[in-house]
Amino acid sequence: MKNLKTIFLASCVIVLLQSCIVSHRPNMAFFSDSKYDFKGAKFESINVPMFLAKPFIRKALREDGDNEEVAVLVKKISKIKVLTVENGDPAMLSDYAAYLNNNNYEDWATIKHDGDNVNVRVKQSGETIKNMLLTVQSNKELVFVDVKGSFTPDDISKFINSASDK
Repeated sequence: MKNLKTIFLASCVIVLLQSCIVSHRPNMAFFSDSKYDFKGAKFESINVPMFLAKPFIRKALREDGDNEEVAVLVKKISKIKVLTVENGDPAMLSDYAAYLNNNNYEDWATIKHDGDNVNVRVKQSGETIKNMLLTVQSNKELVFVDVKGSFTPDDISKFINSASDK
């Protein structure tokens, strides 16, 4: 009986941690399209399970002075996907922006800091925002963060304002 419990527990842990595997293939729809020529770009993608990420985020917020707007937003997140691209082409970024516009994403903000650009886009249905995409561009390196949850426009505005103030 003890061995059966151990095997069951180990199986559950393996299944839960499988979603946190790092991959060399893109995990976002536009980039996983095999018809697009990425011209030597290198991808790293991570699916972040929220039950693992939230404790680390809360700890970082406490160390940073407990930013209330971000803490409220973190509670509403249900899933995060991160994709990094090395040797990204500026044309690829403009094609990605066109793809998002065609899929009903609205451009909410662009924040410039030390030569890096952070772009915030949201997909909204009614008063609820179900998807927020953050794009960070630094020379030929790109980071895409796909955040799923249930947010209000006020949540996102407070988040953008708190990021802009720093």
